[in-house]
Amino acid sequence: MTATEKRLALNEALFRETNERLEERVQDTVGAEDELEILCECGNLDCSERLVLSREEYASVRSDPAQFAVKPGHEIADVEAVVARSDRFEVVRKQGVAAEAAEFLEHEQK
Repeated sequence: MTATEKRLALNEALFRETNERLEERVQDTVGAEDELEILCECGNLDCSERLVLSREEYASVRSDPAQFAVKPGHEIADVEAVVARSDRFEVVRKQGVAAEAAEFLEHEQK
């Protein structure tokens, strides 16, 4: 794995962990909305874009540890492929070593 791939995987894992904590807080709220406002899970650590997904959409993204929700245009073609698009967000799936790193980091967080 190159240093760039490792950095991207770590950045995305950080955003995912933050979003999971936000989701837990919303779930604990009485009368919680069906929508979640999450951080873009792209590899750019300076990105502060926010996305709105339904709980169902986010659960679908999270069903595969190599998938991330990003703002349209934030995909990194060298290490990921867009597997779903909407007008609000894209779902990217890591490929090769980057996918393995994402899956490893997912396992380590549990």
